[in-house]
Amino acid sequence: MDLKIKMKEAGIVGAGGAGFPSFAKLADGAEVLVINGAECEPLLYTDYILLKKEMDGVLLGIKAVLDYLSVGKALLCVKDHTAKKLNISDGTVLADKITLKVLPDVYPMGDEISLIYQATGKVVKPGNLPISAGVIFYNVETMLNVYNVVVKDEPLTEKWVTIGGEVSKPVVVKVPLGTRVEDLFKELNVRVREDQVLLDGGPSMGKVIDPEKAVITKTTKGLLVLPKNIPAIESKFLDGAKSVARAETACCQCTRCTDLCPRGLLGYPLEPHKMVRTAKNAVKLSPEMVLSATLCCGCGICETLACCQGISPKAVINEYKALLAKEKMRFVAKDGVSPHKEREYRMIPSDRWQSVLGVKKYDKIAEYIGEINTFNTVEIGYRQHIGAPSVPAVKTGDRVVKGQIIANANEGLSLPQHASINGVVTVYDSKIVIQNK
Repeated sequence: MDLKIKMKEAGIVGAGGAGFPSFAKLADGAEVLVINGAECEPLLYTDYILLKKEMDGVLLGIKAVLDYLSVGKALLCVKDHTAKKLNISDGTVLADKITLKVLPDVYPMGDEISLIYQATGKVVKPGNLPISAGVIFYNVETMLNVYNVVVKDEPLTEKWVTIGGEVSKPVVVKVPLGTRVEDLFKELNVRVREDQVLLDGGPSMGKVIDPEKAVITKTTKGLLVLPKNIPAIESKFLDGAKSVARAETACCQCTRCTDLCPRGLLGYPLEPHKMVRTAKNAVKLSPEMVLSATLCCGCGICETLACCQGISPKAVINEYKALLAKEKMRFVAKDGVSPHKEREYRMIPSDRWQSVLGVKKYDKIAEYIGEINTFNTVEIGYRQHIGAPSVPAVKTGDRVVKGQIIANANEGLSLPQHASINGVVTVYDSKIVIQNK
């Protein structure tokens, strides 16, 4: 069967990002396949464990994509510290047409645009997709999921997740999709205290979630328990409207937020300092500048490291992003850009970034403890991907088996959902609950 159809029917999405349906990336015109194993954020070890335990499967998944697209080469990209742990070096030929590319230990090297440039020397035009530069970009776990459907004929029903932060021992575990975080933490004897929060994702870009209501989704890469009083967490509770209101008067006009912006250093027309200086009136004064907010990757360097005045350029940019999203507007450049000549010297070392966030003491290599599949209840959401939500294909009371389709793809860009355990379903407006009873 056609690989594109297989990937769609298996419900495969980007395993650690926004959840873009992976089948939709398969397009003509690709010159190189870039695989992200960089673990952009601190404290995450999911991709490292995957490569350590499932390298053969990952490589076969990459090969399936290369063969389908007739692309001549793939670069499996990891940071230097990961390469050393795996005992492989830059340029190692891992399989036919697949080479290891070692990246520097800097943040945010897992950002799609930064990684593509570092690995290939290609700069994706601002606001354009990687295919415009001849690149198709996937995550390591996504390639393992491709292997599972191509070789094993298994749809996406499981997730690899790092449990870390302020816990007794960081671990990586494989669990059924839809596993309730509360059930998983009970199994692992992990507790979130009143003075802590739980993040879905890394300390920089992860979101605060409710441990009593959250579930494991297709994009869950890590669950981090962190104290509320560290910079990484304090920044997540900033009031965006207040940040905009005080930005103009508090800014000392130093330009450091722009000088250190990773996308700006690649030549993108993203200048946070100008947005801050004209915060309240930016839309009137410079609509094009506001539109460039959609180019921001949300790394947080501007607010946590660059600004010496306690301003959050990121919060200001997020306000603009929300406004632009409502209007369905985004920045798309026709012309290419060139990286800043000082980019190499302005990148942020990973160790430094961990210290700035206040998470360095929690950075311990996670141990893989295997698969936990003893949960009796899972919750499968219809919207685990970018695009139209899935449509229920079962009704309350139906009995399903693992791997069975329980929600069909909608029209347009959409994906189906599959049962991750055997059981009886209850259908709700936003999810399907399966209970093994």
